Amino acid sequence: MTDSVKIPFAVNRLRKLGARSLMAGLLAASALVAIAPIPFQSAHAAAVDTVQTGARLPDFTDLVAKVRPAVVSITSKMMVEPAADTEDAPQVPFGRGQKPGHSAHSTMEARGSGFIIDADGTVVTNNHVIHNAKSISVTLSDGTELPAKLIGTDPRTDIAVLKIATTRKLPFISLGDSAAVKPGEWVVAMGNPFGLGGTVTAGIVSALGRDIGSGPYDDYIQIDAPINQGNSGGPLFTQDGHVIGINTAILSPTGGSIGIGFAIPANMVRAVLAAVNSGGKPVRPWLGLTGQAVTADLAASLGLARPAGVLVRSVDPRSPAAQSGLKVGDVVTSLNGRAVDDPEALLFRAATQPVGDRVTLGVVRHGTDSTITFTLTAPPEDPPRQVTALSGRYPLSGATVANLSPAFAEEIDFTGPPQGVVITAVASGSPASQVGFQPGDVVLRVDSRDIAEVRDLKAALGAGAGGGVGQWRISIRRDDQVIDTTIRW
Repeated sequence: MTDSVKIPFAVNRLRKLGARSLMAGLLAASALVAIAPIPFQSAHAAAVDTVQTGARLPDFTDLVAKVRPAVVSITSKMMVEPAADTEDAPQVPFGRGQKPGHSAHSTMEARGSGFIIDADGTVVTNNHVIHNAKSISVTLSDGTELPAKLIGTDPRTDIAVLKIATTRKLPFISLGDSAAVKPGEWVVAMGNPFGLGGTVTAGIVSALGRDIGSGPYDDYIQIDAPINQGNSGGPLFTQDGHVIGINTAILSPTGGSIGIGFAIPANMVRAVLAAVNSGGKPVRPWLGLTGQAVTADLAASLGLARPAGVLVRSVDPRSPAAQSGLKVGDVVTSLNGRAVDDPEALLFRAATQPVGDRVTLGVVRHGTDSTITFTLTAPPEDPPRQVTALSGRYPLSGATVANLSPAFAEEIDFTGPPQGVVITAVASGSPASQVGFQPGDVVLRVDSRDIAEVRDLKAALGAGAGGGVGQWRISIRRDDQVIDTTIRW
């Protein structure tokens, strides 16, 4: 965050973009809403003539009346350590969260938005709204405040699922198909910015597939409907009254809306809900491939009509995609008929599909279009990760390492080939830290020994420096670069 930006609450996700700051924690105070069951048959906005220009603009009054009761306010209470002085004290939501007292800890409230998706009181919101909460309450539109419990969360997509403690049947709204949304389409955002109660704003979809650097599954819907602090977790509606996104982040130099907001697509929400409802944590399907975006130069050399798709660089032979015929050099252009323009889009499309589903990849091979169909599987935990903290008289001492498997690579957001021994942590001040090893480095060789698993690394280190007394030759892969270094130790 730049020095000029002061956010009066704890922000979990923040990314600098030049002189601008991306607020991915739009917490705020609010009062929420309850409704009558809402799957809609048809709720298209009517058009009205404006007096000034005669232009026809949508009227959202009927839509808002139907969906407003399902939008709720969420209050999370957490304990915070007292600050040494007021300048460094936690900035609570608009001065309303810090409770007075002289105890060793203080209570802070963080407030956001959410929406009810079934009559039994299941609520969807952002993970950062309830992160580290000791207690959670939900306020309905009639002012009723009810306790809620966290039943599932997926920090990697910033989605959380709550359950309201009540026996009454609640009004709810339904998820739509975010893949069908188009730029230029009218949308309505609802939530509780700055604690002002249920607030409605409208705008259009500005762009699709935005990557804002918040995680591996970025595929945000960009909107120009104004959203502010407190809108986090609130729903984004199309004119048929279905939710096509969760309002999550804004791009802003001041902390206020400048008309660039981002919403998590509803199709990702649906995938997380399916995992939570089955009693587990989200498991992403395994494609077993790595690839790169097709540039204009690549498209010309490959005979493609436009620079779009994923050029396959590696395929794990154990993966169902490989066993169904996918090869290095193929260009993946779609998944289940939905276009994929880059690796991030392919990853997102796959992540919205449940394990066990059959999917079809559109592929271009040697200029010819074809399809490859296979059943999605969970990434295997093979080999077992064998997490090991290294200690001893060698330059890797202080590093924690593990075997890379497809499952572990997915868990830690590792984007390279899921094989070898990866450094997962480096202790501050340790030999490994002093030498410059970093989490994410993959150890390829020590002296003349190839390293495939942790046991190979331990054996190589135990054998001592093979290149002479106190001299180690170590090769690592960092991102797409192989680094060979000789270390005197």
